[in-house]
Formats: sequence, C-alpha cells, structure tokens
Amino acid sequence: MNSLSLLCHWTMKPTCRILTSCRNSALFGFPPAKCYHGLAKNGNLSNFCVNFEQISQFHTNPFRVSASGHVFDDALKASQVPSWSFGQSGVISRSYSVGTTSRGVSVIARLASKFRNLSTSIETRVNENNFERIYVQGGINVKPVTVERIDKDENVVREEESRIEVSDEKQNISNQEGLDEAKVVNAQREYSDIEKDAWKLLRDSVVTYCGTPVGTVAANDPGDKQTLNYDQVFIRDFVPSALAFLLKGEGEIVKNFLLHTLQLQSWEKTVDCYSPGQGLMPASFKVRTVPLDGNKYEEVLDPDFGESAIGRVAPVDSGLWWIILLRAYGKITGDYALQERVDVQTGLKMILNLCLTDGFDMFPSLLVTDGSCMIDRRMGIHGHPLEIQALFYSALRCSREMLALNDGSNILVRAINNRLSALSFHIREYYWVDMKKINEIYRYKTEEYSTEATNKFNIYPEQIPLWLMDWIPEEGGYFIGNLQPAHMDFRFFTLGNLWSIVSSLGTPKQNDSVLNLIEAKWDDLVGHMPLKICYPALEFEEWRIITGSDPKNTPWSYHNSGSWPTLLWQFTLACLKMGRIDLAQKAADLAEKRLRSDRWPEYYDTRTGKFIGKQSRLYQTWTIAGYLTTKMLLENPEKAALLFWDEDYELLEICVCALSKSGRKKCSRGAAKSQILI
Repeated sequence: MNSLSLLCHWTMKPTCRILTSCRNSALFGFPPAKCYHGLAKNGNLSNFCVNFEQISQFHTNPFRVSASGHVFDDALKASQVPSWSFGQSGVISRSYSVGTTSRGVSVIARLASKFRNLSTSIETRVNENNFERIYVQGGINVKPVTVERIDKDENVVREEESRIEVSDEKQNISNQEGLDEAKVVNAQREYSDIEKDAWKLLRDSVVTYCGTPVGTVAANDPGDKQTLNYDQVFIRDFVPSALAFLLKGEGEIVKNFLLHTLQLQSWEKTVDCYSPGQGLMPASFKVRTVPLDGNKYEEVLDPDFGESAIGRVAPVDSGLWWIILLRAYGKITGDYALQERVDVQTGLKMILNLCLTDGFDMFPSLLVTDGSCMIDRRMGIHGHPLEIQALFYSALRCSREMLALNDGSNILVRAINNRLSALSFHIREYYWVDMKKINEIYRYKTEEYSTEATNKFNIYPEQIPLWLMDWIPEEGGYFIGNLQPAHMDFRFFTLGNLWSIVSSLGTPKQNDSVLNLIEAKWDDLVGHMPLKICYPALEFEEWRIITGSDPKNTPWSYHNSGSWPTLLWQFTLACLKMGRIDLAQKAADLAEKRLRSDRWPEYYDTRTGKFIGKQSRLYQTWTIAGYLTTKMLLENPEKAALLFWDEDYELLEICVCALSKSGRKKCSRGAAKSQILI
C-alpha cells in the first residue's frame, strides 16, 4: 500500500501540501464515487453507485493525520452524491474495476450491503478547535460531496424534521425556528392555471445525478433540434429556480446543487494558460453518460469554465452567484449547518481570495473582460461593469455573515470590510448620475493633474450622449454601466441597478431615485414585457464597432436592449425592499398576460418588447422560475427581507484611502454620509 505524507494547516485551508504520485488522483489512491448503470439479471436497466469509502479521523495533532479502515463497494443511497479528487478542473470521473485490487486495497463487493449506513458526514461543532468528530468520505479529502445524514445535536437539526405540512390556512410560520420553517405552503388559495403549468415545466427541467436532483437545465424546449449548451445546468440560471424551490419548502435540490458545484470548483493552480484559476466556479455543468465494458455506463459531471463558451470567456459572476445562493439557502431554510461545513468554508474562502487578490488596478471595483457575466457576448462592457460590482458587493456582504470567525479568517474579514467600504464609496460617488450630476459633468474641466482634481477620471464633456440629455427625468437617477479613464458608459443596465438596491450598494436616496426613474421611463424600460437588460440599444456604426457586427446582438434584441422576463423577480425584490409593491405588481401583471401563451421565451425584441426574440429559446427555465419566484415574493413579502440587505452605517466610518500613508489629503466620507437618510 502506498504511503502518503501530508502537511496541512490546522484550519484546513486549501493551501495544504499533499505529496502524492498522481496529480488528479484521489487521496490515498482511492478513486471517487461514480454512478454505474448496467443490465440486471432480469434484463431491466438498473443503476447503482459504487462508492469506495475510507474512514479517516482527524486527531488533535495539527501536523499529523492518520487514516485507517476498509474500503467497500457500496450502493450509494438516493440522498447521497459522490466524492472525488482533491483538485481537478475537468470531467469528474475515473474508471475503476470492481472486484480487483488497487494499491493494496481489496474491494469486496459482496460485503457492501453490511455497511450501507456507514457515516460519511462531516460533523463539526461551531467554534470547536479539534477535529475529532470529522469523518470524511474518500480518505482525508476535505471536500466531501456526500449529502450526508446528519445526526442531531445542539447545532444541527435533522432534515427530516423540516418536512412539515400546514393544514391550517391561518397558521403563521416564523422565520427564526430553523429548518422547521423551511416549508412555505400556499394553502391560502388554489394555484392558477398559469402557475400550475409553470410548476410542471420547472419540475420537468430538473436534472438528476445518481438519482438525486442537482439543478435545472437552461431551457427545455421539446421542439428545439439544436440545444447548444441550453441543456446544461448554469449556476447563474439556476438561482431563480433555487429560490422558487426554497420558497416552496423544497431545499434538497438546492443543497445538492451547492455541494456538487463546490466539487467542480477549480482547486489546482497550474501554469497551463487554459486551466481555470484556483477557486473559479464553472459557468455550467452537464451530466454525461460514459459507456463502460459489460453493458454498463457511468454518469459523470462535466463542468464548463468557459473553454466551450462562445468567446471562451471565464465566468466571473458564477462564484458570486454561488455565494449569494448559499446565504439565501441558510436564510430561508434555517439550515446554517451547511455553510459551517469545512469544505463549504474552504470553497468560500477560495472564491474570496480569487476576487480580493491584489493586481495592477487602482480602483476597488473588479476589472473583468467583456462577456464575463449575464451579458456573455461582446457588448462593450469590458473594464468595471456595474453588474459585476453590484454582485461582488452582495457576495462580500454574504461572506461576512457566513465566514466562521477564527484566527485564520480574521484577516480575510478585515479585507472584506475594507473592500466593502471602498467599493460603496467608489460606486456611490463616481457611478451615480442624475440631472444635477450630468450638469456637473457638462461643465467639467479636463487635463487636471492633481490629487484634489474634480474630474478625477478625465471625462470629456463631449462624451455625454444627446439621448441622455433629453431622456434623464427631473426626478430620478441611476448608476452608469461602466467607468474607466476618459470613459463613462451612460447606458442604463437593469441588473446592476437592481442589485445595487437589493444589496444597499446605493444610498437609500439613490435607491429610491432608481425606481423613480424606472417608473418615469416605464415605456422605455418595461413596455410590453419587463424588463430591458440595458437601455438604449447600440445602433448603426456604434453597433458594428462595439459588438463586432454581432448578428445576434442586433439593435433591440438579445443583450443589445432586449427584454428579459427573468429580471422580473429581481425587480420585485428591489421594489419590496423600497416599499414599492405597486410597481412590482404592475410588472408581474404585465408579464403574466403573455408568458404562458408565448411559451415562456428567453427574451423579447423591439423597443417595447412586443415580439418574441428572433433566436429566443422557448420554455426557458429561468423565465419560468423567475415568474414563480415573483408570485411567491408578492404573496409573502416578509420572505423578501431574508434576501436583501439594509444600509450598513458602520461601513461609512471606515476609510481605506492609501494616500493617507504618504501624508496627502485623506479622502472624505462626508459626501457619502450626507446622502444617507436616517
């Protein structure tokens, strides 16, 4: 049997040094679990999961890990999912010959049935410094993907206890009593025909892996002969589906999704320029079937980090959405044990380290390439697009709530606080435009070389487009789409502005102004179908230069100012936060008139969103899920409070201006404080 030396930090950080002979092999040479399918004796197709379990107990010595036990061929239960190697960035699968001996380990399949109830859970107590109660599937791998059976203690509540049925229509459900509060039962009324149809379509889109639900496909149009990548599970697209299931009290699929995508996270930093950076989450994954010998096949999860996408752009927003969904799962279900797991905490820190890494940029906003978010084609958003900054701010606020406080995370929490403070000031001060600010820009002086310059980014007044001067209302404003030296993208990007409201990236006054602008420009931003992804469209020579003559992003179509119904649930969440339920209800009623008859399209075209998109996929899952989430939020507005953030006044007291070290004038927080409505 191979021996293996392991040096690992006590905090189980991903910087462990593992000495092993195989780059992507599982620890101790045990391969990951796979889902096999084959022909039973009676000729019927059967499936079973082969799971090679190694019990490893972490002793109190932080520099020594011992492992012992036997490995058995066990049929994986429906409530479990497999475990795989410590670091990988490709297809998660490994062939294994059942009944053979590998690395001195004898696999005895006939004994598997005796050990079906062998625990593979990670059981930790909050703030407990020793790891004597940690049992990890597959050796000492700190990233178990098993959806474990959790024994009840003072910090963990059985999942079975969360399965409650409400028969009394007037029974009030508290949001503070753990998993028992997870199930939201709409017993007060019958579902309408459109809601029944939507729920059926959403359930039909569910993807299973080894018999367990792990997500929903992007689109499930039975008449679509060229699916492209719409048959995959996208992290971004699954968020409204996850919220719909959570609000209905069905959290299993969300938990499985969070754990599976965590296993697909890139855990290895390599010098290969086509390998994802450490901590990057994939844009999507697909369950593939791989044939084996003997009329058998196995299911594998194949992630896409952008190497198959149009433009080959890595997804920046996937990790941010994953963090946001992780918090939403805990808030709605009360199952905070999931985010306290060692593997989840480690994956969370890896995403944060990737986002908070110092670079050449001078701004607190994230520098990203074009096509790295929901707008995944060239649309001139390279640089510091608002959508990424708003999601980044939201993910940082989520992480600050979920990170386990210890000696290893204190530095990271301090870095998060500093970044939150700097980012909020940067966006509120420099991205915001209203009638007053536009008039200031119109009178800017240029070529100001000074630390106290008014025109810090050397913006030329001639950049103000003519459409904006006529379009901006007297009351209302918004955050511009992008800001770079000598460049302001004055387009209105809906997703970034909505999440600026949801996360309180904007001040209360700014948040109100954004909704005032949407109301004032309802015909332009909503029209016949909510909501425009951006406004206005790029046309003529500007379209040709900026999009590269993209035939899909023609003016008023797709990402170039098309109307996307999935934005409805995010608009609803923003409206509920600001007490504008009337606007949300108006948009929901408008969408409800057409979505079902139009067969739930992905997007709509033309200036007013009157026509179904020329290349729009039908039965688009996040259109369906967005509608259902909207309906449930409107019926249970108290649930919306679990998904948004209020103003954090402590951030206004933090100044992280680096110029103060050189004796120069310290940047003022007064401008930001003066806009807060207390």
